[in-house]
Amino acid sequence: MLGRTAASLFWMSRYHERAQNITKLLEVAYRSAMVSQQGENSIDDWRFTLMSSGCDWAYQAKHDEITPRSVISFMVFDKNNPSSIRTCLEMARNNARSVRTGITAELWEAINTTWIEFAEVTPQSITQDRLPDFLSWISQRSHLFRGALLNTVLRDDGYFFSQLGNFVERADNTARVLNTQYWVLLPDNDVVGDGSMQNQRWSGLLRALSGLRSYRFAYPNAELTAFNVAEFLILRKEMPRSLAHCYQWIDDVSDDLGQFYGSRQPSLDLASGLWRDLKEAEMRDVYQQGLDDFLNDFIVRNNAFAHQLSKDYNFA
Repeated sequence: MLGRTAASLFWMSRYHERAQNITKLLEVAYRSAMVSQQGENSIDDWRFTLMSSGCDWAYQAKHDEITPRSVISFMVFDKNNPSSIRTCLEMARNNARSVRTGITAELWEAINTTWIEFAEVTPQSITQDRLPDFLSWISQRSHLFRGALLNTVLRDDGYFFSQLGNFVERADNTARVLNTQYWVLLPDNDVVGDGSMQNQRWSGLLRALSGLRSYRFAYPNAELTAFNVAEFLILRKEMPRSLAHCYQWIDDVSDDLGQFYGSRQPSLDLASGLWRDLKEAEMRDVYQQGLDDFLNDFIVRNNAFAHQLSKDYNFA
């Protein structure tokens, strides 16, 4: 496979995953702002979206203050924001179009139709009361993309590169969301109670990563605690957005890619090493290292894997 083809498939999946991640962050901010009792807390909810997506500095360069309307516009429609939903859907479509003959009709239809329908939406039409339905539509289209990819694409190198793009982006998002409010997950914050602010923050983190209901299944008789939430989102591999799950999948796909080409590139060993460290880790060890340091180190290693992958397989 040509390097530019591999790159297009990798980034096609990364951008669609990013669009879904941004959608979930906006959903959580909207929900939290609606139940907030103080205006300042409401602004903090929207600030969390900007910081978790890494868009806070770009936003500040264009806007003097944080308002729900300006954040929604920036994160959904801004053409100059590389992480806006608009940019993600457009770039996913552009990458898919460049490899149109290498993907299935079902996958192309899911990508192309999403972009066409999104392009007809104007920022003025998405008022705050219409935002939940609009974000729900984006989520549904992301699930359609994922379903078409998993159910129709041949398990060859193209599939492997697209999967690596998906889970590199997902792992990066999970780590950044956690790192934005890592102090909420420190053991000293294990003060429970239905009305506690900590409880709301833990619930918000779980919602941002589509994990609140799953947490209840994983810890059926336990209350929300910092330790359990951190363990669930970092080390529990059965949680689809945990760091461990992402790198278990990346490691498996890396092995498949190495077998497909008959050689093992350095990037695949980086993935194997990261998965091994996560697999062998205990949450208490993570706390001993320092949660902030652990998450920062993970983000650096995840980026290093993506960079080495592009180098090994000649991404253009």
